[in-house]
Amino acid sequence: MHTRPKGFTLIELLIAVAIVGILAAIAYPSYQDSVRKSRRADARAVLLEGTQWMQRFYTENYRYDQNKAGTAVAGLFPTSLKRAPQDGTTQYYTIALTTTRDTFTLTATPTSSGGQNSDSCGNLAITQSGAKSATGGSIEQCW
Repeated sequence: MHTRPKGFTLIELLIAVAIVGILAAIAYPSYQDSVRKSRRADARAVLLEGTQWMQRFYTENYRYDQNKAGTAVAGLFPTSLKRAPQDGTTQYYTIALTTTRDTFTLTATPTSSGGQNSDSCGNLAITQSGAKSATGGSIEQCW
């Protein structure tokens, strides 16, 4: 009686490994792009929350740069609004506030942590009037 060998041949295994390699080469960059977009969404959310905070500050003090007692807004701006994401151990964006009496700009700058600095959008910014900008991409793509 002749028994047939069980298992896979070397050629079959090589073909399977090649297929998995090709799929991984296509899927991994797409996954990385999705992760960068998600982190960018976190930064946008913090920028919008910071904008709301600054508008409330203006409503109470009639200016963006300091309160009625003369304390600079930089010392009053919440620490939780100076990074994105607001929680977690890894910071992917640093949020900076620039003010004058009647204007402000919040800017999210990517850090080197987690590869966010390779995001095509670069820095994201928003002003007191709601004008949005991105240093590396279009507003439609980045915001």
